[in-house]
Amino acid sequence: MKKIVFAALFFLAAATAHGTHISGGELFYEYVGPGAAANTDRYKISMRLFRDCNSTGATLDIESVTIGIYATSTATLTMQLFLDKQFSSPPPFIQNTPNINPCITGNPNVCYQIGLFSQTIDLPRTADGYTLSWIRYTRKLLANVLVDGTTGATFTTQIPGTNQLPSGTNSSPQFVIKDTTIICQLTHFSLDFSAIDADGDSLSYKFTPGYDGAVGTSVNANPDPDPPATLIPNILNYVAPFSGTQPLGASVTINTHTGVISGIAPVTGYYVVCVVAEEWRNGVLINHHRKDFILYVGDCTISAAQLQPKYSVCNSFLASFQNLSPSSSIISYAWDFGDINNPTKDTSSSPTPTYSYKDTGTFTVKLRVTGTGGCEDSSSARVSVYPTFRTDFRVVGSCYTNPYQFNDLSTGAYGTINSWSWNFGDGTDGDTSHVQNPTYTYASPGTRNVQLISTSSKGCSDTAIFQLKVVDKPAVNIPFPDTLICNIDTLLLPATADSGVYSWSPSTRISNTSILTPLVSPQTTTKYVLTVNSNGCINSDSVTVNVLPFITVNAGLDTLICKTDTIRLGTTSAALSYQWQSTPQVAVNNVKNPLVAPLVNTKYYVTANLGKCQALDSVSVTVAPYPTVSGSGDTVICYGSRTQLHGVAGGQTYRWTPTSSLINANSLAPIAGPEKTTAYILTVQNTTGCRKPVSDTVVVGVIPLFSVSAGVDTVIVAGQPLQLQAAASTAGVTYSWTPTTGLSDPSIGNPVATITPPPDSITYTVRATTPEGCVAQDAMTVRIFSGGSSIYVPSAFTPNGDGRNDIIRPIVAGLTRLEYFRVYNRWGQLLFSTGEIGKGWDGNFNGAPQPSGTYVFIAQGVDYQNNTVKAKGTIVLIR
Repeated sequence: MKKIVFAALFFLAAATAHGTHISGGELFYEYVGPGAAANTDRYKISMRLFRDCNSTGATLDIESVTIGIYATSTATLTMQLFLDKQFSSPPPFIQNTPNINPCITGNPNVCYQIGLFSQTIDLPRTADGYTLSWIRYTRKLLANVLVDGTTGATFTTQIPGTNQLPSGTNSSPQFVIKDTTIICQLTHFSLDFSAIDADGDSLSYKFTPGYDGAVGTSVNANPDPDPPATLIPNILNYVAPFSGTQPLGASVTINTHTGVISGIAPVTGYYVVCVVAEEWRNGVLINHHRKDFILYVGDCTISAAQLQPKYSVCNSFLASFQNLSPSSSIISYAWDFGDINNPTKDTSSSPTPTYSYKDTGTFTVKLRVTGTGGCEDSSSARVSVYPTFRTDFRVVGSCYTNPYQFNDLSTGAYGTINSWSWNFGDGTDGDTSHVQNPTYTYASPGTRNVQLISTSSKGCSDTAIFQLKVVDKPAVNIPFPDTLICNIDTLLLPATADSGVYSWSPSTRISNTSILTPLVSPQTTTKYVLTVNSNGCINSDSVTVNVLPFITVNAGLDTLICKTDTIRLGTTSAALSYQWQSTPQVAVNNVKNPLVAPLVNTKYYVTANLGKCQALDSVSVTVAPYPTVSGSGDTVICYGSRTQLHGVAGGQTYRWTPTSSLINANSLAPIAGPEKTTAYILTVQNTTGCRKPVSDTVVVGVIPLFSVSAGVDTVIVAGQPLQLQAAASTAGVTYSWTPTTGLSDPSIGNPVATITPPPDSITYTVRATTPEGCVAQDAMTVRIFSGGSSIYVPSAFTPNGDGRNDIIRPIVAGLTRLEYFRVYNRWGQLLFSTGEIGKGWDGNFNGAPQPSGTYVFIAQGVDYQNNTVKAKGTIVLIR
């Protein structure tokens, strides 16, 4: 319960502290002198915090700083220390002078309050030293990091123990306070992020990922009572393309030697930048000192002449220059390249000139720019022209448990090489060195990208990168796990391995046990093991040498194949090489089981060898011809027709398939009557010699059954032209009508019939023929009335469902259109109506059968001469 109350109280304090908008901080210490007790040292521990003056809410006065002091090796909390506030209200601040530079458009105001918190403590001397840590809750919104309500900060530094610093004492570096530099977006800038060291230790600088706050929850006590085993908190969640090692993007770098951050700034916003100053003494890394700071990039532009601090031309005499200020208000450029060997031609007015120096040396390049509104600025830089400088190195090592030796091979014709910056690619804080030929021990195997940056006294700098494969043991390989020799032979063991001490076992019947490729001559089967020892890294491989006193060879059984076929000879032997010959003489591959394709009877002889041991055998291959077959009779038939197939068989048996639509299927000339297109296969086979079947195919195509309609029977009056219309179920047919009486053209599908003098009726038959000669036909009857156009209605009908006289319908003679046919009952109720010729009444109304009795009809239509024809009367329904 006590722990829950403490967490709640801390949440309130942290939530209040959130309003201070901390912009960064640095935890550092100073050695004061010996402690009061024996074997102790007294340190002044300090925390310097920065707050944006433009932030709203509480100031630095409300901050409470309690740090944790941890044993570095065990990550256990040793003690906690409350740091006293070292300033009075209001807190001191640093600020740039607004509007001091007329060439800056936007005039950003950079101002930070600075709060210092300190306390003195005596610490016992230990072998592993201490790690100091302070956890801060919440950060403001950032452009390069994802920030939520749980994102915070952790500030750390280290006090080395006697393992790192056997003698002497140490004060940590302190970063200089030059944080009011104006940085404009998308503009070149230079920011001094260096540190000073009271002990005169060597410092190197690099970007490093910023730490998040406490692990696991947004609110934690200070100090953290249960830190992770490595004492390294979670790192911030950077947003691409930014990262912990590129917090301002790929265009901004930090100078390893000076700590100066420079490059092209990103777009306006707040960016967290964390720099680690590595503290070296006598070539030993004794501290990683960090500063975490939120940098503001303003929405401003600078009409300035901005050059790099220096230019090194180390590969040729050609130098390229450009103004690092991208301001669009610059209207003119004046360059002077300072070449004393070519003083009349060493100028340019180009924004991005190139210049080829006439000789080596150190020169001063000058740039003067003029902007709109009268803004003028100038800058100069040194140019070192000393070609042929090149960085190179080599690596010697055995495995990850042993140190790798890195040897500098950099060369240059001018000056001396005076600095080396190594990055061994291990991804840890201690994977760098400034020694010319360092050693480094990797924690695990894997591939590392090793980088060396070397510089010369002439200002030249070059970078070399090598992909190093760090192995867990030296490589050793014997290309085969086992082999075979004859007991009178000697064998070379062709092993390959990394450098080291080689040892073969057993030592019997081997030419040399300490070389990679000895000769062996065992009399019995022996397993030889090669062991490689590379400075204590050990690996091994083995090969089993199987020994035979003699060998045999069996070329296989004599066999028969069909002519033009290929066969693989089935040789059985323990031999390692084979020589083949044949009768008659043909080429055969000298392999154990060659493929052969003899065209005549052939005998093959094999000589098998295992070193000096040899064996002989032979095998005969008899060649028989394939049977022959030929089928004919490809054709197309009409559905229901038949055709004859023809076959020629040059073998002892034959058969047709399929047989279901064949007559005399067992003969060479069967009759085929398929219902659909069918491929008939004639297969011929021998019972002796070559027994492989051969086949040929005859295809009989079938024209599907089709139909033709001549139309429905009809009634006309004498002299009325009648349009006939045939319709076939397939396309491409020709038509023929019979008889031809009164037809306009009996060879088309739609002739016009004009029948004079008229008979009582005539039946026309139409015949449809496909291009293949397949035929379908149909007929229709035409009744002819001689009394003129009229409508006839039978006097009675019997709708009893017997299929005879069940429907009363009008018979139209000479009509081209029926306008209506209507039936009424005796009360004048309309029971049925239609305008379609051929339709009639079935004696029902609304689904109910009507009673027997008399009914009235009326009808009207238009004849072929466009005359109106009417009819009316009565009909009798009989049930």
